[in-house]
Amino acid sequence: MAVAADLFYWEGIRATGVDTVAARAEVAPVTLYRLFASKDELVAAYVERCSQAYQERLTAVSSPESGDTRQRILAVFDAFSEEALSESCRGCPFLMVLAEFPDRRHPAHKAAVAHKVWVRKLFNKLVNELAKDAPLNDPDGVADQLALVADGIYGSVQSLGASGPAQHGRACAEIVLVAATTS
Repeated sequence: MAVAADLFYWEGIRATGVDTVAARAEVAPVTLYRLFASKDELVAAYVERCSQAYQERLTAVSSPESGDTRQRILAVFDAFSEEALSESCRGCPFLMVLAEFPDRRHPAHKAAVAHKVWVRKLFNKLVNELAKDAPLNDPDGVADQLALVADGIYGSVQSLGASGPAQHGRACAEIVLVAATTS
């Protein structure tokens, strides 16, 4: 799975065949097909693996032990920035999957959308907690703005690199929060 994840992320899913994954993993293709009935299943497992890693990290940095709600929201952006601005980031794996699999019925597309829904729900949860301490006009709108900033970090790092707009993601999130809590 680690070999497939690396190849899919860096070389593209459609550009990477099962034979290539098997060769790099030093296993026979039949071994892969015993684990995954099709390449689609392998791709869906890759997306699930990526999602699980993100969910674990974002859940940890946004836990109540990490500070007040505002700090927890910004910690999510620190986590995004840390990854997006590293040399090991090519962009958002979920946005890449959605670009390669536009068919909404495809398992990989569904898994990538499910991850984006999870991130949006995380922001909704955090923003609603923030609204308990500071009145917000439109908590759902604020959560959507934060989700948009998060996607913007990854989209811009893919096209313009770490020294481009992506480096300002946390500052954009702070602006959203200040605007949301100022009437």
